[in-house]
Amino acid sequence: MSDRIFGVFGILLSIGYVFAALAIEESFLSDAVGPKAFPLIIAAILGLSSLAIVLRPDAEPQWPTLGRLAEIAAAVVVMILYAEMLPVAGFVIATAFAAAYLAWRLGSSALESVFVGVGTSVGIYVIFHLVLGLSLARGPFGF
Repeated sequence: MSDRIFGVFGILLSIGYVFAALAIEESFLSDAVGPKAFPLIIAAILGLSSLAIVLRPDAEPQWPTLGRLAEIAAAVVVMILYAEMLPVAGFVIATAFAAAYLAWRLGSSALESVFVGVGTSVGIYVIFHLVLGLSLARGPFGF
């Protein structure tokens, strides 16, 4: 039963995501795909995945222990803080901290997680900003 509740919640979330995506105003200078395409793709994947969970739930779902739920909640808090810190710290710094924390919680050592955070942040910055020319949040150092 809990799987079906989770699936219905996912379907409702995907519907909300569709409405939010359709509310995005397009500029006359936008590309052929437009800014609505990616959110609509995410909403479709979420909706289809949730529908599969509703139609074929697990007979005996294993829910995480209280400690694991706390770790999941901490990861959610980190992602919310990441979104809040993007305009303040910039993409590179905010992404480095968020990726390092998440890598550490996934089992990397402290030093490894720092390398993963910085490598992920710089790698994404190079690909999306320098190679593809996309705009990312600028921080106090201009990147």
